[in-house]
Amino acid sequence: MADKPSVLFVCVHNAGRSQMAAAWLTHLAGDRVEVRSAGSNPGDQVNPAAVAAMAEVGIDISAETPKILTIDAVRESDVCITMGCGDTCPVFPGKRYLDWKLDDPAGQGVEAVRPIRDEIKTLVEGLIAEIAPAKPEATA
Repeated sequence: MADKPSVLFVCVHNAGRSQMAAAWLTHLAGDRVEVRSAGSNPGDQVNPAAVAAMAEVGIDISAETPKILTIDAVRESDVCITMGCGDTCPVFPGKRYLDWKLDDPAGQGVEAVRPIRDEIKTLVEGLIAEIAPAKPEATA
């Protein structure tokens, strides 16, 4: 894995789970990780309930747009994470592939999306601890 690992989150519509996961990873890891998200059949917009749920924790994903999954996105990522929606990524040697089993927020209100958001945060925190732990502060 490179000095700056890259992670790709994949979900069919790239409108809910993968967008929330990408936002959490960007928010929590900062510039220590390169973050991508995509879908095999991207939706027209990010799920408004996912936007609202993330706004509740101070993360704005309202300007994000669903993106199509490309072979290049997989090739350029160290870790490819599908979001429990049956999507498959092209497989390249040397990549790490994970599948996070998460409920689908599509068509759900913000009340149903909150626990999904919180579960994603926990998974992302574990991922950061593995691939990009914070460097200890240098002491003078």
